[in-house]
This record gives sequence, structure tokens and C-alpha cells, in this order.
Amino acid sequence: MRLRRSFFARSVHDVAPELIGATLLVDGVGGRIVEAEAYHHEDPAAHSFAGRTARNASMFGPPGHAYVYRSYGVHWCLNFVCEEGSAVLLRALEPTHGLDEMAKRRGTEEPRLLAAGPGRLTEALAVTGEHDGLALDRPPFELYAADDVEIAVGPRVGITKAAELPWRYAEAGSRYLSRPLRR
Repeated sequence: MRLRRSFFARSVHDVAPELIGATLLVDGVGGRIVEAEAYHHEDPAAHSFAGRTARNASMFGPPGHAYVYRSYGVHWCLNFVCEEGSAVLLRALEPTHGLDEMAKRRGTEEPRLLAAGPGRLTEALAVTGEHDGLALDRPPFELYAADDVEIAVGPRVGITKAAELPWRYAEAGSRYLSRPLRR
């Protein structure tokens, strides 16, 4: 079943775990989402916490759109906008579609390294700032509902504010995570 924008029109804490096991394709390339983090508008680690800016404007737009930003001026990061000012950061995929294309983009044929981490994921899928604000239920995006998977929960990584919150969701036992899950 394809996911529509209405799927995202609710709490980021409901959406994030339900994305684990969902399939994301960008122009036909992608795989199963195995790791994601929730960022709520009242969360001091969320880009929206201090209010709307040119950089985070997509987070304040309608649910079911992409919020793409550059991290540390180096890597693009792909987020799915939920309720206003809240989004789910995609941290890792298990590659299933277009592995040759991903390998070419990433410069490695090791499947585990193709999309394990937000920057690797966007590089493998060729997601850039041009995707910011695009609807997730229209090309180049395709999103399919998750299969039944066991979900593990732990603290988010790579942040300093509210890092202890258990808002990182992952497929239990997946070898495609960006890094092991702490509990």
C-alpha cells in the first residue's frame, strides 16, 4: 500500500516507528527504512524549536513533504514533515532497489555502506536541496507501507540537546543501521 500525505498528518511519535520497514524509492532507487529519529517542534534539538527560518521553512509546511537540509555544510539530510514543526529524520535504509546506481553514487559496492547514515542515504538516493518541500506521495518519491517488523527504541545520535530522549527507532537486528542502538 502506498503511503499518502495524510499518513504524516499526526504526531511524529506515531509516524516515526511506523516508517520502520516501509519502502522508500527516489526515482526507483532505494530500499526499506531501517532507522529513523523523531524531532518534535517542542524538542530543543529540532530545527524548528526556535521558530521558522528560511532553512527550516519546509518543517512548517503541510505534512507529507520532504524537509532537506545540509548538515555541517557537507551532507544532505532527508526528513519527512509530520505535524507543524515536526519531522522524522531518515538515518538508514536496507538497499533493495537500484543497488548498482547506489554503488556508483557512493563509490562502494558494500551493501551495508550504501545507505547507513543520513549523508550516505541521501548520496545513495541522489537527494539534494532540490528535493526540499516536495510531496512524498508524488514523483520522484514512492513510499510503501511497512511490513510487520520488530522495532527497537533508543536515544538519538549526533546531537547534544535532548540526546537522552528515546526517539530513535530501528529495525531490531538490522545490519544496515548507521550505528548500533544504545538502550
